[in-house]
Amino acid sequence: MANWCVRAVRQSYYVLASPTLVRATPRLLCTAAQQKSSGTGSEEDNGAHKPDLNATEKALTEEKAQLEEQLKDVTDKYKRALADTENIRQRSKKMVEDSKLFGIQGFCKDLLEVADILEKATESVPKEELTAANPHLKNLYDGLVMTEVQIQKVFNKHGLVKLNPDGQKFDPYEHEAVFHAPVEGKVPGTIAIVTKVGYKLHGRTLRPALVGVVKAP
Repeated sequence: MANWCVRAVRQSYYVLASPTLVRATPRLLCTAAQQKSSGTGSEEDNGAHKPDLNATEKALTEEKAQLEEQLKDVTDKYKRALADTENIRQRSKKMVEDSKLFGIQGFCKDLLEVADILEKATESVPKEELTAANPHLKNLYDGLVMTEVQIQKVFNKHGLVKLNPDGQKFDPYEHEAVFHAPVEGKVPGTIAIVTKVGYKLHGRTLRPALVGVVKAP
């Protein structure tokens, strides 16, 4: 019995003292330690980086929203600037066209006085005196009429149109009433007599016609 116990103790000693077990044990311990360390570190890293990633995404989202708002604002300003530029261009173009059309306005007003004198001169000649017995007066009258016709042609060529609104309805934009009087057989509000003809330059009243307007009795 004693011998058997001695042999069992020796075998146990050999097993415990075996180099394989001695070498394996540290390896197992190191591996377990690494696994434990790795697992713990990974969890800590994930926990530490997750808030950082969320903060970065939030900052990028806010920056994107700001940039989009700035882009919208710049786009709106650009469109308004284009519209303003186009309006200025159109107004400038209209001003240039008007200056070409109405640049002779002052000159035309001066010529209207000449046309008025010619008209009065032809109206003042007695028609019964225009006979073969009075050739000088007739030739003078014909010359005045031809001159008046020619000047009206020149006026029409440059957009200057004569206004003789006898019998028409009174228009304050084209006519100037010098008196109102009841006239039998005339409709109230119409023009009974024209004391001085008017003129329009390219559709714009250059000089209103001076007229007498019919009023209700």
